[in-house]
Amino acid sequence: MIILVAVCAAIYGATLIAFKTAIPLIPSITEVRVANIFPMVFSLLFGPAGAWGTAFGNLIGDFFGGTLGPGSIPGFFGNFFLGYLPFAMWTAFIPFAEKSGEWNRGSWRSWVNYILISFISSAACAVVIGIGVDTLGIVPYAILTKIITLNNTLGSWIGVIMLMTVFGVTKHQFGLFWKDVMDERDIGKPIAGPIGAWIVTAAAVAGILGEALTGLPATTLGWSCTFAILIGSLLL
Repeated sequence: MIILVAVCAAIYGATLIAFKTAIPLIPSITEVRVANIFPMVFSLLFGPAGAWGTAFGNLIGDFFGGTLGPGSIPGFFGNFFLGYLPFAMWTAFIPFAEKSGEWNRGSWRSWVNYILISFISSAACAVVIGIGVDTLGIVPYAILTKIITLNNTLGSWIGVIMLMTVFGVTKHQFGLFWKDVMDERDIGKPIAGPIGAWIVTAAAVAGILGEALTGLPATTLGWSCTFAILIGSLLL
């Protein structure tokens, strides 16, 4: 699993660096991220290793891409959630959840799960990064959250092509599917997983749309939703 963290971080970081200045959206903050095809795939293939690999990969991309700064701190945590929530919610997101942690291209649940969790994990990542960067006075919360959510969601949806291509090879030929690699006693079995999944879902959606619907200040909304995402993730 440690090796898989390094591999995921290297791939994600290298792709971020390669396209860092290609199509900037907010200079030194975010750009059109071709690398966003990877986090969802890494998460469903490698579980916790995908989460940590995504977090450290983003930090590597910032460091070698010339955008390392205070915003890299919320970026680290936001990208961790981007890589953590897909595998954690996969069997907990009732009524769409799969019974096993595996991707099944012939199952409608896998497709619905993938599409919805892609958006939810992207929005959760955006809320965490958005409130952190807004608090630092760099970019307004309302603007950055929309950009990150769209960027991450579209990248994840495109990434399903890669997942369909490599899942069988990774699991059956290489034996690297995370539930096959980890000891069974090290894989958590939370009894409140579905509650956590829906808390994260509600908080992520509220964090993106709540400001327009409720009129709450961005700081209040962002920190409240970030706290709820953290609680929901712990339940997962």
